[in-house]
Amino acid sequence: MSRSNGTTGQATPGSLVGNIAEFGNDVATLAELQAKLAAYDAKECVSRATIPLIVVAAASILAVGSVPVILIGLADWIASRAGISPGTSQLIVGVVSLALAGVAVLLAFRASLRSLESFRRSNEELTRNISWIRTVLVHSGRTVARPRV
Repeated sequence: MSRSNGTTGQATPGSLVGNIAEFGNDVATLAELQAKLAAYDAKECVSRATIPLIVVAAASILAVGSVPVILIGLADWIASRAGISPGTSQLIVGVVSLALAGVAVLLAFRASLRSLESFRRSNEELTRNISWIRTVLVHSGRTVARPRV
């Protein structure tokens, strides 16, 4: 079966080189677009993670700075009210303050994980691009049957 350009359906060396060059250009363009999308997603990720990271830093500073104050102030108060030893009351106050700080860090960590969802778009686009490249490679060199006129 001959094509409209007079060839027999086989790729000529010139058209093969042109097709390879066109394919290479398409792959390079996809790589460039993929890199731009990843950069955009990284910027969005940083903007989403900023507040949770500030919360983690503030909670950490609060936890570290409040432990001695709480141990001294509340431990004495608990010891005098509960009739327990100062050492026991200091342990109770220390454990409670660290537990509160741990909860705050956990909540902020979970919020920062949500900021990574931005990269979902890059991953989906990369998957589509790789599928397209595979399709082009699998079907390259095959002739397309055209209906007779």
